Amino acid sequence: MQDFPTYLLNFKKINLTIEIEAKAKELALLKLIQELKASKSGLSWFKNELEEKQNELRLKEEELQTKKIDMQEIREQISVGKQENFEKTKIRTMHQSLDNLDTEITIQSQRKAELCKYLETQRSMLACTPSVWPTRGWVSSKFGYRISPFTNEREFHKGVDISARMKTKIIAPANGIVTSVGKTYGYGNVITISHGYGMKTVYGHLHSPLVKKGDTVKRGQDIALLGNSGRSTGPHLHYEVHLNDVPVSPFRFILN
Repeated sequence: MQDFPTYLLNFKKINLTIEIEAKAKELALLKLIQELKASKSGLSWFKNELEEKQNELRLKEEELQTKKIDMQEIREQISVGKQENFEKTKIRTMHQSLDNLDTEITIQSQRKAELCKYLETQRSMLACTPSVWPTRGWVSSKFGYRISPFTNEREFHKGVDISARMKTKIIAPANGIVTSVGKTYGYGNVITISHGYGMKTVYGHLHSPLVKKGDTVKRGQDIALLGNSGRSTGPHLHYEVHLNDVPVSPFRFILN
């Protein structure tokens, strides 16, 4: 147990400590008040600064809004320009396509003209080719080498002999022009027709011609009557086909 002096000393120490703490709190409070006063002035300055910044921000916002409007107008102009460029490009492409189409049409027209010319030539050649039998009958002597009925020797027969009754009709096997109508010792009454393209036909041993020199004939037209004139063993048609003045087999061309 403490004695009274010690207790008193301790009490004084406690009071001193409390006074020190109270003084410290008072000083701290004064400092805080000063800081608050200073901060109040600072807040006023900060408020003014904030208002200035807000004004600056408002001006910037207005400026940005103006620039935004300008940018929108620029975008619209660019869009219009792009559209115009697109339309111009589209028009150029269309013109190019039309030019290409014109070129293609010209090429196709030329090809068509060439094809028509070729077909016309082929049709003309076909019409001038002796492709049908010149008369009805039977083949009594073929084209090529044979034994002559007159000399009993081997000879080259330049055509075919088609036997039939006297005065059987003979027709033109193709379109052509009559180049000669006459009479010879071997062929008797004879007709020659030129068909063009190096082709000609000869008809011998006729009874009588039905055409004259210079006549134009069509395939199937009557040109003569079958006979027994010239060097002959009986009524028949001696029929020759010449290609570029060379006798060839009529069977090469007959289709019917």
